[in-house]
Amino acid sequence: MGICFSIYGIVALVSYLLGGPLADKFAPRKLIASALWLTALGGFVYAMFPGFTVLKILYGYWGFTTIFLFWAPMIKAARVWGGTAKQGKAFGFLDGGRGLVGALFATMGVFVFALFLGTNLSGTGIEENKEAFRQVILISSGMIILVGILVWFFMKLDPKTEEEHLIDRISFSQVNRVLKLPAVWLLMIIILCAYVGYKITDVFSLYARDVMKYNSVDSAKVGTFLLFVRPIIGVTIGILADRWQTTLLLFVSFIVSFFGALIFALGFVPGSAALLFLVSILITAFGVYAARCLYFAVMEKGQIPLELTGTAVGIISLVGYTPDIFAGPAMGYLLDGSKGISGHQQVFWMLAVFSLIGGIAGWWYTKRYHKDKKSP
Repeated sequence: MGICFSIYGIVALVSYLLGGPLADKFAPRKLIASALWLTALGGFVYAMFPGFTVLKILYGYWGFTTIFLFWAPMIKAARVWGGTAKQGKAFGFLDGGRGLVGALFATMGVFVFALFLGTNLSGTGIEENKEAFRQVILISSGMIILVGILVWFFMKLDPKTEEEHLIDRISFSQVNRVLKLPAVWLLMIIILCAYVGYKITDVFSLYARDVMKYNSVDSAKVGTFLLFVRPIIGVTIGILADRWQTTLLLFVSFIVSFFGALIFALGFVPGSAALLFLVSILITAFGVYAARCLYFAVMEKGQIPLELTGTAVGIISLVGYTPDIFAGPAMGYLLDGSKGISGHQQVFWMLAVFSLIGGIAGWWYTKRYHKDKKSP
């Protein structure tokens, strides 16, 4: 599975760059709907339990459908929906909604799996488990197809407005134009640092097990708790962002995650302090999830032309999402090298450093684009 995810990541990394300009040429709803249908088609292949070679090809295929055809159009659609005055709400609801849907899909998957597995869990064999899992895959794929149909018919703009947000043809000139924008380079740093923070939130369940000495069930509950915290933070930040300064709120989110990381990094959360552990998780998660909600919401402030959103997102994501490659191995190296609380402290020092760098970039972005200006 590690090899499969690596293949997915490699294809996704290339797809970020190449798929961006596509979102500026074609209507987002068409690309998003196509991506959903093609992704679901891969699900039907997955439900046949293919061999390892086909599985590797399938994960590469999903890297294409979920990024090349989907990622930049999704961000552009959210930016179009938010207009000039509601970017915070658009991206706050987007990220919060993604978190909520992820939690609900996970809950649904467990429910469907248990439903088809029956009540005699101890007496089930590999074939019964496979059949139950097949139903989870098929039902999920069917739901994705349905969402694609809804997107195709209901995510429409009037033809004139839709045409204003598209370019006539894809060319290298639009890439050069985007690369000349200072906001693009700053957002590369901001998103990279924020995404490292997002990846590190996976450690909370391990911290609960290794340091707090929770059992496997209670440790898993920490991860589930975060799944449902994310949409609450997303919606809250989205509403606040449009009433306050979006870029300044992004800077503040990095500061919050920095101090949250310090609480863990300095060893202030020992195994006996359950309440402090919960409060520290909430502080850190608030900063990390807030930054994740806002980093694309500031594109409007950064004077990135709306019609070049897809190209900009592709270029920014090529650098910004590299933590998919290095964050996991880095955390594994730190945790394996120092057992117990010491390894976790080093991971949170890593979060503190990236939060500090992200905060500096966020402050620079705020100082440069603190006034509302029209896009060139």
